[in-house]
Amino acid sequence: MQSELDALDQKLAQLVLLSQRLRAENLQLRQEVASALSQQRKSQDRVNEAARRLEKLLAQLPEDAQ
Repeated sequence: MQSELDALDQKLAQLVLLSQRLRAENLQLRQEVASALSQQRKSQDRVNEAARRLEKLLAQLPEDAQ
């Protein structure tokens, strides 16, 4: 009976360690996703600004040049 309890205790300890590792990995992945989304927003803002400037330049071209 004691050996069964020891085995159960060992498995429980392994489960706790695995759970802690998965929580840490989950936190890291959440941070990476947040960073990637932030970079994506910045890139999209730059693209939008470039498109706006291009539209402004195109509007300034004479009609016969278009």
